[in-house]
Amino acid sequence: MQTSSWILAGYAGRKVLSQITAEDAQRLTHLNVAFAHIQEDKITYADTDTVHEIQRLKSINPKLTILLSVGGWGSDGFSEAASTAAGRQSVCESAIALLQEFPFDGIDLDWEYPCYSIAGTTASPNDKGNFTVLLKELREALDHYGQGRNHRYLLTIAAGADQYYIEGTEISDIHPYLDFIQLMTYDMRGGFHTLTGHHANLYTSTGDLFRISADASVRMFTLAGVPREKIVIGAAFYSRRWKDVPDVNNGYLQIAPSSGGYGPTYTQLTADYFNNPQFKRFWDDEAKAPYLFDGSSFITYDDPESLTHKCKYIQDQGLAGIMFWEYSCDTTHSLLDAMYRAFHS
Repeated sequence: MQTSSWILAGYAGRKVLSQITAEDAQRLTHLNVAFAHIQEDKITYADTDTVHEIQRLKSINPKLTILLSVGGWGSDGFSEAASTAAGRQSVCESAIALLQEFPFDGIDLDWEYPCYSIAGTTASPNDKGNFTVLLKELREALDHYGQGRNHRYLLTIAAGADQYYIEGTEISDIHPYLDFIQLMTYDMRGGFHTLTGHHANLYTSTGDLFRISADASVRMFTLAGVPREKIVIGAAFYSRRWKDVPDVNNGYLQIAPSSGGYGPTYTQLTADYFNNPQFKRFWDDEAKAPYLFDGSSFITYDDPESLTHKCKYIQDQGLAGIMFWEYSCDTTHSLLDAMYRAFHS
């Protein structure tokens, strides 16, 4: 059973819950079930099988906190719902209705992103203030509902890891309403970049034009007023990949013909790449991050070594913990095992 004071949280797609093993359920402290969505100012979620899966997981680990995650990349409806008092009230009422129907322990909001329409979602400059009010009212609704049931319901968010997210929100005002903030410190290099590099690095390497890293993100958020004990950093159970990369510097920090798309999951890396003699593993000791290169394809990912460094960083920096996306991407269970061992060594 998990006993440390650090959060070890994972995201799992709603259809993936049945794949969570008893051993992993005991290792996790928090589980975010992805995703519910906002439609016509209401949080909607209709997978009734989730009830049985939550009951199964709770029977294995009664201390496991299971949250309903709302949103995700390309999920719309946040800006409109947050913009009016009636819309926010509808969101709060629908959240409570779902907690009455499903045995969740709280709500995790994944609005990607207030004030930005990069994912094709509706956005407005007013999102910045409206998000604050939405979280305040949702916190109050959860507290009121929990009082009558002698249960504290959690409210968390998943946050973009770079400065744009801080500028699109009132982060110093919203953190008091949140139990913790999950920094999405992955995809920090990939779909928007033709320059190869790490997508889930702990630190930034010398010579990298893009200075974002998990450490840089933590420093940004603490400087903006977020307490360290409310910060959860992210880990990736999947890779990013660039093709037709120049065979220079082992493919690292090279301009590719196109941006970095999603690469193999950790399951696929283990099965088809780690033992493939064409691909060589390199370790960037500055970034504390691995990558693969075969002379043409550059693949960036997290592995047990990089995750052990992240967990030590969390302990050294007094952070809340770590979360990962997404459970089904590692059927070897070695990544979750590495994080659990790092917190319990």
